[in-house]
Amino acid sequence: MQSKKHPFLHDLRQNRTKWLMLLPAAVVVILMCYIPMAGIVLAFKEYNYHDGIFGSPWVGFENFQYFFKSGKAWLTTRNTILYNLAFLFVNTILQITCAIMLSELAGKAFKRITQSVMFLPYFISWVVVGAFIYNFFNYEFGAVNAFLKGMGLAPVDVYSNKNAWPVILIVVSAFKNVGYGTVMYLASIVNIDGEMFEAADLDGATMWQKIRYITLPCIRPTIVILFLLAIGTIMKGDFQMFWQVTGNNPMVLDVTDVIDTYVTRSLLTLQEFGMTSAAGLYQSGISFVLVLIANYIVKKVEPDYALF
Repeated sequence: MQSKKHPFLHDLRQNRTKWLMLLPAAVVVILMCYIPMAGIVLAFKEYNYHDGIFGSPWVGFENFQYFFKSGKAWLTTRNTILYNLAFLFVNTILQITCAIMLSELAGKAFKRITQSVMFLPYFISWVVVGAFIYNFFNYEFGAVNAFLKGMGLAPVDVYSNKNAWPVILIVVSAFKNVGYGTVMYLASIVNIDGEMFEAADLDGATMWQKIRYITLPCIRPTIVILFLLAIGTIMKGDFQMFWQVTGNNPMVLDVTDVIDTYVTRSLLTLQEFGMTSAAGLYQSGISFVLVLIANYIVKKVEPDYALF
C-alpha cells in the first residue's frame, strides 16, 4: 500500500525555487518580529538592569494601571484612532481616484512620468518632510508668514495653533502615501480584462459608467484586502510623521500626541520600561481584536475577500 504524501512536503518539493525565494523574507520576519515578542514579559515586570528582562521581579498589571492612571491613555488612544481613520478614508479615496485617472490617460510617456512623480514622495525621509513643514510654517521666516507679511497681513503662529495640526498632518500623510497606494490600485486596474471595456464601448457606455460598473467592482477585492491590512495598524501611529513633522512640540501635544510618541517620550524621560511595554502590548492587543472583527464582518458579507 502506497503511503500518502504529506501536502506541505509535496508542495515543498514541487516549488523548491519559490520557497527558496521566500526564505530570506521569512528569516527577516522571524528575527525582527517574532523573536522580539519575548520582550512582552516586560509589561508585567519591574525592569532593572541588574536582573535583566527575565530576571526582573513580576508586578502583574501594575504597569497597565500606571499607564491608564497617567491621564494620557484615553487622549493618545483617541488621537491614534481618529488620525488613522482620517488617513485611511482620505488616502484610500485619493489613491483610487488617482489610479483611475492614470489608467484613463492616453499618453504612455506622460503616464509613466506622472506615476513616478507621484511615487517619489514615498521615498522622502520624514526628517526632510519635517524640515520642509518647519520652513513653510515658521513664525519668523516661514514661507507662509513671509507671504502674509508681504501682503500687509498679520503672521500666523501655526506651531501654537492646535486646530491647524489635524489638517496639516492629514495633508502631509496624503502627500507621502498616496503615490504608493496609487501604484497598487493601478496594478489591479491594469489586470482587468480589456474585453470588458471593449464590450462596454460597443454598448455605448460612457467613461463614468465604465468606472462605476467595471473598474470599481473589479478592484473591490484589492480595496477590501488593503482595508483589512490598514485596520491592523489603526492603533499604531506613524511615529516618524508625528515626531518629525510636529517637532515634539509641547504646545500642540493634545492634538498630536499618539501612543507611539507618548511611549517614546516616556521611555526617554522616565526610563519606565515596564509602562512603555504595557502601552505597546495594549496597542497591539486592540489592533489584533480590530483585525479579527473586521475580517469577521467581511467574511459574513463577502467570504471570498476575507484574509482567513
